[in-house]
Amino acid sequence: MNKKRLFIKITALIFIILNTVLAQPRSTGKKIIPGADQTNLYINYLKGKNIGMVVNQTSVIGPHVIITVDSLLKLGINVKKIFGPEHGFRGNASNGATVDDAIDAATHLPVISLYGKHFKPTPADLQGLNLMIFDIQDVGARFYTYISTLHYVMESCAENNIELLILDRPNPNGNIIDGPILDSAYKSFVGMHPIPITHGMTIGEYAQMINGEGWLKGHVKCKLKIIKVANYSHISTYVLPVNPSPNLNTNQSILLYPSVCLFEGTTLSLGRGTMFPFQIVGHPALKGKYSFSFKPVSITGMSEDPPQKNQVCYGIDLENYNTVLLKNTGKINLAWLLGMYKSFPDKEHFFNAYFTKLAGNEILRKQIEAGKSEEEIRHSWEPGLSKFKAIRSRYLLYQ
Repeated sequence: MNKKRLFIKITALIFIILNTVLAQPRSTGKKIIPGADQTNLYINYLKGKNIGMVVNQTSVIGPHVIITVDSLLKLGINVKKIFGPEHGFRGNASNGATVDDAIDAATHLPVISLYGKHFKPTPADLQGLNLMIFDIQDVGARFYTYISTLHYVMESCAENNIELLILDRPNPNGNIIDGPILDSAYKSFVGMHPIPITHGMTIGEYAQMINGEGWLKGHVKCKLKIIKVANYSHISTYVLPVNPSPNLNTNQSILLYPSVCLFEGTTLSLGRGTMFPFQIVGHPALKGKYSFSFKPVSITGMSEDPPQKNQVCYGIDLENYNTVLLKNTGKINLAWLLGMYKSFPDKEHFFNAYFTKLAGNEILRKQIEAGKSEEEIRHSWEPGLSKFKAIRSRYLLYQ
């Protein structure tokens, strides 16, 4: 390489580094404190009540990440029942795996699964409780099922006259509001409400929207009490202290998730069956078109039967992708999906039926198949997206 070309490369690299640093959102210098950590704001409110807790492995308090249930029990709070979402109370069940009711070995409390026989707590499940606590870390995407669990918990609490206390947590994708609005005709557990793919709200804000927009059955209202996150705004950078689910096992995967999860509705592997799920995408049929390769295998507790199991897949590696770019644009990345579809040789079998549920409509698939540009696709999301942003603004707790 001659000196001139070397100089150009070094200059370009310096420019990229400076651009990335300058693009980072300004920090207030104050530490973000989740609602659960601020026990002084709610501990007295819990005393003398029989408590049910909707929690999982992300429900922790303090720098030593003590499970919220354990912490409250040590403080003398009368926790009676635990309710677990997808992946279970301890967060060790694979994606989509049915979780059964159980007795927690550590606390000896009954654990009622909200991802097994039923999604919604029954009157019998709530019998004897005065208060429910919801303390689960979300990642800000419509198809991440913890907000669906929130809906059913709110509905059951409203119907049984039980207050819900939300210990709020940051949304790591909190400034990204993007994607097509879900068509109610395609409502499912991976998309229950008329919102875009990324909603840009915390669990507390989202709960207020569910109430305010009358989305609960019979338009019932759940009595809410929210302990806010301290020193948080929607542009804050927040690295989760605990992985929110087995296949979101790095901060990189959490930030890429809203952009790449649509690949779950295709024949491609999204890295399940590797240690880099939601960071790599590929398929055996793409050999010769992409140089990067990987082979999904069965991994207990993560993905026992992943797509393209034991097949060498060729595609894209996003492990080192600069996710600041996503944060800066405030948009999900559509280019990866459009590019992989264009490269795939057997387009008739690229999509599967799950894609429509994830997209929230039939339109997006048809647009991609018709060769629509990203600009044309994004244009079709209006005026729905702008209307949602206006509605969202009424329920915000943070800037």
